[in-house]
Amino acid sequence: MDFKYVYKICTKEEWEEAKKKGKYEGSKKDKEDGFIHFSDKEQLKETFKKYFFKQKNLTLLKIDALKLKNLIYEQVSDGNMFPHLYEPFEISTVIAEYKIDLRENGSHNIPSEIN
Repeated sequence: MDFKYVYKICTKEEWEEAKKKGKYEGSKKDKEDGFIHFSDKEQLKETFKKYFFKQKNLTLLKIDALKLKNLIYEQVSDGNMFPHLYEPFEISTVIAEYKIDLRENGSHNIPSEIN
């Protein structure tokens, strides 16, 4: 597990709104759960498959985890540890943003530099 970066999958619209506000406040699901869901590099492929299959207009954010104050790694129902953030994050913590293309089979192209 790489603790230097975490990744957020969001819609293009959510990210554009965050850039206007200067901070990302979370998706509908994040707000329902009370924290922002992140994945580490090794978890991305499964997160895309499980929660975003066939979904278009996605953006992947690479975030400097060391700049997030309330980032906590918590165990989820399948036993894996996932990073969760209990507050909005400033867009200045985002190192890179990637447009995610949808393949014909409903899966996503994860950028090669992350794979």
